[in-house]
Amino acid sequence: MTDMPQLEQALDFSGKTILVTGGGKGVGRGITLRFLAAGAEVIICGRNAPETAIESNGRRAHFIEADVRDVEQSQNLVTAAQKQSGRLDVLVNNAGGAPEAEAATVSPRFSEAILRLNLIAPLNLCQQANAVMQQQPEGGTIINIASVSAIRPSPGTAAYGAAKAGLLSLTSSLAVEWAPLVRVNAVTAGMIQTEQSHLHYGDEAGIAAVAGTVPMGRLGEPEDVGDACLFLASPLSRYMSGANILLHGGGEKPAFLGAARS
Repeated sequence: MTDMPQLEQALDFSGKTILVTGGGKGVGRGITLRFLAAGAEVIICGRNAPETAIESNGRRAHFIEADVRDVEQSQNLVTAAQKQSGRLDVLVNNAGGAPEAEAATVSPRFSEAILRLNLIAPLNLCQQANAVMQQQPEGGTIINIASVSAIRPSPGTAAYGAAKAGLLSLTSSLAVEWAPLVRVNAVTAGMIQTEQSHLHYGDEAGIAAVAGTVPMGRLGEPEDVGDACLFLASPLSRYMSGANILLHGGGEKPAFLGAARS
């Protein structure tokens, strides 16, 4: 029988090395802060360094400049993260996103770029991290950050939704191929309030109106995603692989309910 983890130690990541792509802002920043608070050594990456250092619990995230769309840069990133402490325990594929674009008129080049960032780059990083983790007696954990755009229509961001749907399929396939040493799971995030929320929802009134459509009565916070990642990276989820956590505050109310009552 597998030894049960001590609850007080299950969320202690002291001595663990975590790599969070896009970990300097938005959802990635929330993930980074949670792992720092749990005692981990956290490496983050991006095309631009954060304006201010990211710190928690007396620990500071280490930034490496990298464009994850470039396979050589992503390999250098994984190698640098491993060299930081001699190991790589957790990869969080968080970097991604897409501007709004009409599917009828968007260029093939644009669509290919969205797929490269949101699906191909995570696949490459998964392969590169797995090569390290399979050599470690304790293995490792990979967490892919997906979106509700993967499981419902995504008008205006069709290529993004398709890429995130592919990421969920990839998660379940890799979980089978790389078990038992490497666990692979996903977090499907709903609407999360970040410094860029106004680009999607408008002013404060617009953000509040959108939040009112969520059963939980608010938008998610980046730290909510961070908490889900802590759980998936911890011994508390030791029998979870190929799973997808829906982190969307209860989802979206069916449109017909509003129409039927109007």
